[in-house]
Amino acid sequence: MATPLRMTAIIEREDDGFVALCPELDIASQGMSVEEATSNLIEALTLLFEAAAPSEIPRRLNSPIS
Repeated sequence: MATPLRMTAIIEREDDGFVALCPELDIASQGMSVEEATSNLIEALTLLFEAAAPSEIPRRLNSPIS
């Protein structure tokens, strides 16, 4: 079993909802509540880990955040 990665989630209010960002992988999602935005971010990260090419995750983790 792979070692779990610890990721950051930055959640901010935007208009009538919330945006959740994982800066380490430059993935974002949104929702009408903090919980929904967080859940949607976890779903987006899960899909990335399932679908990304083997080199994609290390490349994103090592690239500087702009």
